[in-house]
Parts: sequence; structure tokens; C-alpha cells
Amino acid sequence: MALPRERLVTDAVQLHASASPSQREILSPQALAFLADLHRRFDSRRRELLAERHERQARWDAGELPDFRADTAAIRESEWTVGPIPPALRDRRVEITGPVERKMIINALNSGAKIFMADFEDSSAPSFANQLDGQVNLRDAVAGKLDYTSPEGRLYRVNAHPAVLVVRPRGWHLPERHITVDGETLAGALVDFGLFAFHNARTLHRRDLGPYFYLPKLECMEEAALWDAVMAHAEAELDLPPGSMKVTVLIETLPAAFQMHEILHALQSRAVGLNCGRWDYIFSYLKTLRGHRDRLLPERGQVQMTVPFLKAYSELLIQTCHRRGAFAMGGMAAQIPIKGDAAANEAALAKVRADKLREVKAGHDGTWVAHPALVSVAQAVFDEHMPEPNQRDVERDDVRVGREQLLAPCAGTITRAGFDNNVEVCLRYTAAWLDGQGCVPIHHLMEDAATAEIARAQLWQWLHHGGVTFSDHAPIDFALFDQALARHAHRLQGSDVPGATRMEAAAKLISTLIHADTLADFLTLPAYEQLA
Repeated sequence: MALPRERLVTDAVQLHASASPSQREILSPQALAFLADLHRRFDSRRRELLAERHERQARWDAGELPDFRADTAAIRESEWTVGPIPPALRDRRVEITGPVERKMIINALNSGAKIFMADFEDSSAPSFANQLDGQVNLRDAVAGKLDYTSPEGRLYRVNAHPAVLVVRPRGWHLPERHITVDGETLAGALVDFGLFAFHNARTLHRRDLGPYFYLPKLECMEEAALWDAVMAHAEAELDLPPGSMKVTVLIETLPAAFQMHEILHALQSRAVGLNCGRWDYIFSYLKTLRGHRDRLLPERGQVQMTVPFLKAYSELLIQTCHRRGAFAMGGMAAQIPIKGDAAANEAALAKVRADKLREVKAGHDGTWVAHPALVSVAQAVFDEHMPEPNQRDVERDDVRVGREQLLAPCAGTITRAGFDNNVEVCLRYTAAWLDGQGCVPIHHLMEDAATAEIARAQLWQWLHHGGVTFSDHAPIDFALFDQALARHAHRLQGSDVPGATRMEAAAKLISTLIHADTLADFLTLPAYEQLA
């Protein structure tokens, strides 16, 4: 049973939510003091960097385009490498990702993947209970006592050879409104990182297993440098050797693609690689270039990694990482196994194999899957074409990627079915998110915040740039959007889909965001105000 709501924890640190006994163990006075210290030292800089994001976006909205930085040319042109890669991270051919729910953690750790990325971000709806339960679950996993008994009585335990644990905290932009320090809301990133590090870093370090982190949503080297400073301070406070905390950075924003060398350099002693966060990257392309009608993308099913701007991005990432001695990780295939239809399931698996074959032949050192059943599928491809633990020796000196290649428009069409699918995915994912679920299977694809954001951003652009038409030349207008949104909301209310009880609230939120004159930076920011 949850303990009563207690606002006052110390004179300066306050909780604004109830907590169960196990959650209270995570929120110990010592852990909260650690969070307060991180907040006081680093939050003002975080806020400055978020303000700089808005300044850059205003320039791009006014007609400028992103470009490589002139002031950091020396970093790109000089010779240097990242620090040594720990043995536990030298073979990353298949990584599985998922939310920090107890049973899912066990299944992911037992999946046969080399790495499990425990996700406090895009595949988790960050209710206070979800985030704290996730911390409890990871503490138990690190301590070797994680188990779960299902309602049917089935016992789940972590096996003797689990995947290596890597944790993804929330991005710099997301708040944690349930904890305040000196009256100020904490950053979700510092809460997720701080609680995990405080409770687990020393144990993981003693086992030569980290702690290891994935860093999301970075836009520039200064944001990476802030993470480096946070981790250096945490290492000192937790009596860890400098550089013990290792990181892989998701290159999932368009601005970051122009600063890959710089981001690695800012994290040089602790960086081990970059990852092609493809779905967030497509969303960032849409968001960054929202004011440029000549950069509109076709429906998302046509925006595959083989289109020019995505191919350029992935190949530049491989070239950059291998020049610097870092790992170049591939991205997520959204397909999931399809039960009851052998032909459809084989077609889905064929798409996964083709995607992984493209990645390994291009020079990637590993890849992501979202479902345990896909681990063996992806691993078979990498085992066949990458017999060594990695392929950092593949330098890709043939790659010539500049500004124009990274910004190249994408040919294609918008069909009525594609438009309708965007409305449905955006609505259903938002409803599930408001109901506490951060990843949702929809039409045999695993949708998370990133894919929902693509759907939302595309709808906004198609509707706010005049003259956009379907492939049959009929105009795309707000009346069609309103009708589709109302139809799906009516059909799904009272159904058994995730989030059915929040469908009306989700529809209102999506309608407001799509009709707004400006594309909101993130769906999850206004949605967070409605999350328990």
C-alpha cells in the first residue's frame, strides 16, 4: 500500500506524490540529497542549453538551414580517438530495448541479446510510479534478485548469462514535476540518471559492468559536454575512477548529425559509440525543417533508410565512429512477430532481415530489436556477415556526405491510407501513453513516442503548408483530419486496445496540437501534464 502523500522531505527537497515502501527505498534521504546536488550544480546550464535550442529553431523557421559549425572545424579535421572500450561492450551485435517494467526486463535480459537498453524515455510513459518502479526493478536486477510471478502463477527469473545492462534516462527537455529542489522542478534526465547511479554504480563498477548509459535527444556538443560534467561529478561523489561511466549517444536529431565528431570529442573519455536513432531522427528532420515547404516528406511508410538523406546520415555516422575508434550502432526495426498468420509473419521477418543485412554490409557494429523473438533473426544476419566482435576497421573512406546530402528532400506520395494511418497511430499511442504505457503494438509494428511523433509532425506539416495533395490530387485539409480523428476516437472508445479509456482526452490533445499555428516541440510535454 502506498504511503500517504508527504510534501516535505527536507527543508529544500520536496516530493509531490505518494510512494510505496519499495519506492521509498529508492527515494532515501541520501539519494534525494544526491539529486539535489546534481540539480543545484547543473540545472541552470541545462536550461541555458534548452533556450539555445529555441533560438536555433527560430533561425531555421525564418529560412536558415542547419550546417556544420565553422568554429569546430579543428575538432572534425584533427586526429584523435575515444578512450578504450570496456570488454563488456566490445561485441554489441544485437541489442534489445524496452521499458523498465519488471517482466519485460527479465525477458529482455534473458533474450540472448548482447545488450539490454532499459528505457526510461521513449518506450516508457513517465508517470512517477512507472519511473520509480523501474528504478526498483533495475536495482533488483543489478543485485541479482529480480523475479516476477504472473497472475497465472508462472515464475520469471533472470538466467545465468543475462544481457549487459545499459540505461537510457529521459532527454534534457523533460521535467520530473513530482520532485522539487528549492522550489524548482527537477530535470527528468537528472532524476533517472541520479537514482540509478546512486543505487547501482558502485556495484556495477566492481563487476566491470559499467555503469553504462545511452544518451538521447542531444542536439549539440555543449549538451554532450554537460552530460560529461554531470557524470564526472557523480563519479567523484560515488568514489568511482574518472571515466568509469561509459556512454553511447543516440544521433536522433538533425542538428546532432552535423556535430557527430564534436559530440564524441566532448565525451571523449567515456564515449563508446553513436547510434542511428532513425525514428526520432525522421521526426527531428520534420520538426527542424517544419517551416520549409520544399522539405516535406511523403507518408512515413515510404521514408525508409535507403532514401538519400537517411542513407547519408547512417553512412556518415559509420565513417565518423570508426575514424574515432567508436562503435557505429544501427537502428530499430519496428516489426514484431505476427501470430496466427504464417505468411504475414514471414513477410515481417523478411523485412527485418533485409534491414539488418543493409546495416551490417554498410559497416554497422550492431543493431536494435524491440522483441525477444527477433534477437535470433538479427543475430543470424550479423553472425554471417560480421564474424569478428565488431567491424571498427571498416573505415568507409568512400563516404562523401555534406550539408546537401543530409538535408536532401525525399520523393514520394501521400495516400489516403497513409494519412489515415498517421491519425490512428498518433491517437492510439497518445491514449495508451496517457494510460501509462510507453510502447504499443499497432498493426504489427511496435510504436513508441518517436514513431507517434513522426505521425504528428507529418500531419501538422501537410495541413499547415498550403496546397499539399494526396496521390490522387485531392487536397489535404483540416476537415478530413477532423473527420478521421473523430471516427477513430469513436471506434476505439470502449474497445480493448491499450488506452481505450483515455481516447477522448487523447483526441482533444491531438486536435489542439495539429490545429496550433506552431508545431509543438514534443508531444510528451503537453501530454505529461495529463499523466498521473
